[in-house]
Amino acid sequence: MDAVSTVGTVGAAGDVEVLIAGAGPTGLVLAIDLARRGIRHRVVERSERGFPGSRGVGIQPRTLEVLDDLGAVDALRAVGGPCPLVQIWEGPERVRERDLVHRAAAGPATPYPELLMLPQWRTVEVLYGRLEDLGGAVDFSTEMTGFSQDGDGVTATLRRADGSEETVRAGYLVGADGGRSAVRKALGVPFTGEPVDPRPVLIADAVLEGVDRGHWHMWPKAEGGLLAVRSLEGAETFQVIARFEDVTYEPEVTRDATPEALLALLERRTGLPGLRVGEVTWASVYRARAAMAERFRTGRVFLAGDAAHIHSPAGGQGLNTSVQDAYNLGWKLGAVLRHGAPDALLDSYDTERVRVAADVLGLSTSVHADDRAHSEDGLHRRGPETLQLSLHYRESPLTRETRRDVPEGALRAGDRAPDAPCVDASGAEVRLFDAFRGPHFTLLDLTGEPPRQPLPAAPWLRTYRVGGPDADLHDTGGHAKTAYGSGLFLIRPDGYVGLATDEVGDVAAYVRAVAVAG
Repeated sequence: MDAVSTVGTVGAAGDVEVLIAGAGPTGLVLAIDLARRGIRHRVVERSERGFPGSRGVGIQPRTLEVLDDLGAVDALRAVGGPCPLVQIWEGPERVRERDLVHRAAAGPATPYPELLMLPQWRTVEVLYGRLEDLGGAVDFSTEMTGFSQDGDGVTATLRRADGSEETVRAGYLVGADGGRSAVRKALGVPFTGEPVDPRPVLIADAVLEGVDRGHWHMWPKAEGGLLAVRSLEGAETFQVIARFEDVTYEPEVTRDATPEALLALLERRTGLPGLRVGEVTWASVYRARAAMAERFRTGRVFLAGDAAHIHSPAGGQGLNTSVQDAYNLGWKLGAVLRHGAPDALLDSYDTERVRVAADVLGLSTSVHADDRAHSEDGLHRRGPETLQLSLHYRESPLTRETRRDVPEGALRAGDRAPDAPCVDASGAEVRLFDAFRGPHFTLLDLTGEPPRQPLPAAPWLRTYRVGGPDADLHDTGGHAKTAYGSGLFLIRPDGYVGLATDEVGDVAAYVRAVAVAG
């Protein structure tokens, strides 16, 4: 794929404002967010259909909050389930049960306290259905073969399966085209990384009989390497993961992932009688690696998801970080394209997400190292940091904390905006997440006092006075006050506190400086 500079303008019939290359979870979440904002976009995907495998099976609590806002969480929870207990085996003997993941306590601030498990192909299916609900679609069997950019937009060449080609003009291009990203390579952006583990891993989705569906079964001391088997939610298939201790061995899908080869491997490593392997619906081979793009923005082209960073699967961070890339970028594109925000707002995508990706890459690599070094069962229990609820943008140029004497440990600007149950004037329950849901900014007035000057008003801003005179929402249980403390809190469309202040004038100044123009 070529990437060069040309001169042109956006505006011809059929042009789009945002072109998205790749229809995995990253591209679909971005498309959903743009669709609800009325942003003209197009999603192209070189494959015939969505991703067919189970690979990214865990959706963390923070990502569930994102998908709640986007209207997809109920459908995902209907087909997913909690992480099962791990059954440790030695040969055909059950040894012990373990809980692999941290399960936070459900509470007013955290409606989704634990990991949701489901195969990635099912996640893609649900997200695509949500995009269709919003009037969107994906151009499958359509590959972007080249693009150029200039000061006004991007010109891309698309090729369909029948060989026909099309030229499309877009204001912005987002490369969400995976770890081997053609967009990233065409831009010439360095992708720096290192191996996390030299041992190869075979992963396969297969119809399997002879193992119960109620556990995540693991043979950490199996001959040849760890074996893990888990039934997939809402499907008849199991996910089989086989690690090879021999680092010189090169597994091949065509040789090692046939039903016969998988059965032989399972029998050898488990010693269980009566196993049967049917159809293998998908298989892949990988060696754990961590890498990150040097930058996530180059002019009018952005990198997101695996195109920007790849992780060890340990700790279930990759898909979740990718989805949140899209969520961060979507509202900023909407602000620039619809509300007159300065182009510099888009630079904050690179600033914010590069730091988060680097931190999460470090976490994934650390969890992988803990698995190797500290657990006799081959897997170390995941900590609360893997839930991604503590990720923040405190150091972001978009963050303003102007309150004085904020207590140690209190919520600060840049933190995730927590949920809290309230009631409206009619007595109906309204959660803060209900107030946040949608493509708008939200201003929470938790001062408990009448404003000394009018609160800002704009079509893209919703304001709620929580408690005090003429309250819009009543904090009957005190949960909002406990979560936020006192002040004015401007919540970004991606659910983070952009501004925390005691002065109404700071809100208008913040909006003029970093958010939207009108």
